[in-house]
Parts: sequence; C-alpha cells; structure tokens
Amino acid sequence: MIEFFVGLQPWQQALLGTLFTYFMTALGAALVFFFKEIKKEVLNYMLGFASGVMIAASFWSLLDPAIARAEENGDIAWLAVAIGFAFGGLFLYGADRLLPHIDSGRKSTKKGFPDYLKKTFLLVFSITLHNIPEGLAVGVAFGAVNQAADPKIAALAAISVTLGIGIQNFPEGAAVSIPMRQAGTSRTKAFFYGQASGFVEPIAGVLGALLVSAMTQILPYALAFAAGAMIYVVVEELIPEAQQSHKEHSHMAVFGVMTGFVIMMILDVALG
Repeated sequence: MIEFFVGLQPWQQALLGTLFTYFMTALGAALVFFFKEIKKEVLNYMLGFASGVMIAASFWSLLDPAIARAEENGDIAWLAVAIGFAFGGLFLYGADRLLPHIDSGRKSTKKGFPDYLKKTFLLVFSITLHNIPEGLAVGVAFGAVNQAADPKIAALAAISVTLGIGIQNFPEGAAVSIPMRQAGTSRTKAFFYGQASGFVEPIAGVLGALLVSAMTQILPYALAFAAGAMIYVVVEELIPEAQQSHKEHSHMAVFGVMTGFVIMMILDVALG
C-alpha cells in the first residue's frame, strides 16, 4: 500500500491527503445533525487536543525535517528555519488583519472590509482562512517525499502530518456548526458552513506540493513556513478558544493539549 502511495505524484498525494482532512472537517460539522450543543468542557478538551497534535506535528514533521534539509543544501540551518517560521506566522498575522475574523461562528468582527459586505461572505472567508496553512502544511510535506533520501519514511512523516491535521479538523468543524445551530441556524445550513471551512485545503495542498516540487531549494523554508503558520493558528485561535468558559477555571484544555502532543509525538517518532 505504501509503495503505491509513494509511486504517486506529489500533487496527487497531497490531494488525497487534503481530501481526508476535508472529510474530517465535514465529519465534525456533521455532529450538528445529532447534537444541538456540546458540553463546554468536552469542546475545550477537543480544541486542546487539536492544539497538542499541531504543536507536535510542527516540530517532528516540519521543523526537524526542515533543519535536516537545510543542512543538506549547505544553508545555515538555524537561519533558514527561523526565516521560514517567522514568515509563516507573519503571513497568518497579515491575513488575520486583512480578512474578517469569526470566533466559533458567534461573533463577527470586520477587519479591513467595508460594512456593506454580507455576513455570509464574511463567515465563509473567516472559516476558510484558518485552513489555508493546514492545506499548505500537508502539500509541503508530500512535496518533500520524492526529494527525500528515503521516500517511504518521508511519506510516513507526511501521512502523520495529515493525520494530525485531520484529527484537529474534527473539533474545528463542530466548533463552527454547533454554535451556529445554537444561534438558531438550521442544521443543514450550519453543516454547510462548518464543512465549507475545509474546501480550501485540497487547493492549498496541491499548490504547496507543486511549489516545493518545482523549487527544491525552498523546501526548508517552506516546511518551516508551514510550521510557523500552524503554531500561529494554535496560539491565536485554538488555545484561547479552548480556555473560554462561563464557569470556574477548568484544566480540560490543558489535559487535551498534553494528550494530543504525546500521541502525535509517539506517532511521529514511531513512523520514522
């Protein structure tokens, strides 16, 4: 099975990987057909778990390979990775400033957009924004497979990135659709908006794979860029949302982060 997968073109691998992450987003959004609400502590744990997965994947599946590749290219490894990581965070910061921002489908804060834009337009842009770096991360990881000394190990590492992002997409989809349902939106419409946040991932994934395949020298920077973007999403979105509670302080988000980190670390180290 792994031989067949390695034999595919990088963009095909990225497409399959990001279709899986989109499916997980849709699966999470589909919870709206079964629940009108999720207990806050459960949602906090899910968001914390997703954060832990992404933090671990950022290092073991992106930054560590980026350092190794930079050394192979004869670059100053720490400088190349630092530049890529910083630009990943700055890219998300700039996008966050220019594009609309929605917190869990509840609040709409327009940043840099005229007031006459419809709420639906704002919502679609905001929920897809956070999935761009995730799609790029998957695409970059698969774009590096054919350039690795051992394509099988590189493919397993890329698959681990895909699994990690897919896992964190599940609560992300639910975090969009269920609050919308609570606000009075129909189940079908809430599901549509929840799963719509995953539309951009296959596009970003294919573009990321094609870019890395065409320009091998930028691979360390691209991997670090994806890591920086993922960490920005964790710190700016997931962890603050997971810490929100209307009751007394809860440690469920912390337990979720620790669990997600440990599981993803084990997967990454065990897979190569």
